[in-house]
Amino acid sequence: MPRPPRSNNVQPFSVREFFERFPTEDACLEHLMELRYGLRHPCDKCLHLSTFHRLADRPAYTCAHCGANVHPMAGTVFQDTRTPLRMWFYAIYLFVTTRHGVSGKGLQRQLGVTYKTAYRMGMQIRKLMEEADLGGLLTGHVEIDEAYVGGRRPGKRGRGAAGKTIVVGMVERGGRMAAQVVPNVRMETLRDVVLENVEPGAVVSTDELMRYGLLTGDGYTQGAVKHAAKEWSWYDWRTGKTFHTNSVEGFWRLFKASVRSTHKRMPAYLAEFCYRSNHRQFGNAMFDLLVSRV
Repeated sequence: MPRPPRSNNVQPFSVREFFERFPTEDACLEHLMELRYGLRHPCDKCLHLSTFHRLADRPAYTCAHCGANVHPMAGTVFQDTRTPLRMWFYAIYLFVTTRHGVSGKGLQRQLGVTYKTAYRMGMQIRKLMEEADLGGLLTGHVEIDEAYVGGRRPGKRGRGAAGKTIVVGMVERGGRMAAQVVPNVRMETLRDVVLENVEPGAVVSTDELMRYGLLTGDGYTQGAVKHAAKEWSWYDWRTGKTFHTNSVEGFWRLFKASVRSTHKRMPAYLAEFCYRSNHRQFGNAMFDLLVSRV
């Protein structure tokens, strides 16, 4: 799916629109069938380009030419689930329209299911988000910043406090976001992360930490802002570039406000927030892209 232009005029997918599109269980099943196979496609059994019609007694479609059945939910997270498909769709809708994420308790209240079911559904949806996110190396001007997320013990505050998870975020100016958990902030660790995610030759903005200085030897043009000296942005007249890390820091502010404790599933939560950041301009298509990944 091609990336749409960045715009602030994309209308959100409203609750009213959701229930107009999916008023019944049958409407959800038909949408899933269309996304996965199409109501008209070559039949795997008879090989004819055939239309497929819904069976009345089961969640399946039948080929009009040979009678072979197609089960849209087979091989997906919906297979063998006792949770109605419409409820799954609504859970996915909540994930793609929120800014701060959906907790297991929040999903439990919204859907009226047990916490165990809500938690399992949430983790399945986050896995879909990770798989559906657009890949490729970050290009252009990329901001990089590490953050410490999670626990804090009494008497120990700040970045070095015990119980925190270290994460590194990278964002293209006006483009994609990527983030991952790292074991430490050593030079070799951060260098490997950058080489895996950022295209050589890109312009890189970081903070003043000297550990990022080695990037210039790998073909990157680096500029650093000195936060300790109250410097948040500066213009380099030689390259014509403005260096700051405001975009990636904004991502971390939103993430920390939403994920307030250390999570064993931190990569899944990072994937969730990156997916929304990278696809927010798709509008309603962000929902369809995620459903198509089931």
